[in-house]
Amino acid sequence: MLAVACAAIKDSKPIMPIRQYEMMLVGRVDAEYVGTDNCVAKCHHHDKIADDFKHSVHGEQIKPETGLPLVNCESCHGAGSLAIANLDDDPELNDAQKKKCDTATFLDIMNLPPQAQSLICLKCHSAASTPSLTHWNASSHAMNDVSCFDCHKLHRGPQQKVSRDEMSALCYGCHPDVKAENQLFSHHPLREKKMACVDCHEPHGSVQDKLLKGMTPKETCTRCHMEKQGPFAYEHGDVMENCANCHTPHGSVVNNLLNAAMPALCFQCHGGHTLDNSAGAKQLFVNRCTDCHSQVHGTDIPFPAGTGNGTLRQ
Repeated sequence: MLAVACAAIKDSKPIMPIRQYEMMLVGRVDAEYVGTDNCVAKCHHHDKIADDFKHSVHGEQIKPETGLPLVNCESCHGAGSLAIANLDDDPELNDAQKKKCDTATFLDIMNLPPQAQSLICLKCHSAASTPSLTHWNASSHAMNDVSCFDCHKLHRGPQQKVSRDEMSALCYGCHPDVKAENQLFSHHPLREKKMACVDCHEPHGSVQDKLLKGMTPKETCTRCHMEKQGPFAYEHGDVMENCANCHTPHGSVVNNLLNAAMPALCFQCHGGHTLDNSAGAKQLFVNRCTDCHSQVHGTDIPFPAGTGNGTLRQ
């Protein structure tokens, strides 16, 4: 696991025009495409990788009976004729002589800039076919040198998508601060596998801050907390526009993911007030605003005191 955030562990480099990254994927111009079968037939060195890949989602695309035309290993690695040029047609003889394909003639994928690595994937996984990738190139992940390969392991089959069960651990690798917050007393149930990071965040890119799925923090939160959405006749003013004004989403030492305990949280915006001299009021002592003002997110029920004093429990 990484111990610091993505942006801190990777040297920040200027983003070049997309065209320059595309040119890095051309490969050797003196090489020719020979097809996957010709590669694996001559060289057993990659048998394990080839077998794992064969049973993967991507591997299905290179099978004649199920795959797409012209999609094969060379679609990502580049033309392979030079790699097998010095190999005998008999793979057993190549093994005996310890002759291997010349991988240096392929695209040096793992040493490409992250933006170029992702472009290999985007050749097939375009925004047209995968709408969630519409904002990838301008996303905070892409801008911080995160590539598709950081999350997706393409030679490991059969399932190459990140499952919900393993997602939190994967994200924590670059976001240890979020992991620490999720260990606190009050937290969203990621540890319990009842939620996943993608319930709130769009890892492939979003026009919103923090890669949120909703157009606003409130819209993101009310995808689950619909009862807090409103509109209400009596609302909690501007604070309702951003749930983070009162809540910290990844974890808190205070109940209900609150930023601070009451009444200190409420006093950040409100002054205290006294109760009237009605019967029983002298015997009343409370230190939580919600003991009286229970519907803090809003209500349609009026209170005789009028506006400005909060919303009382009815």
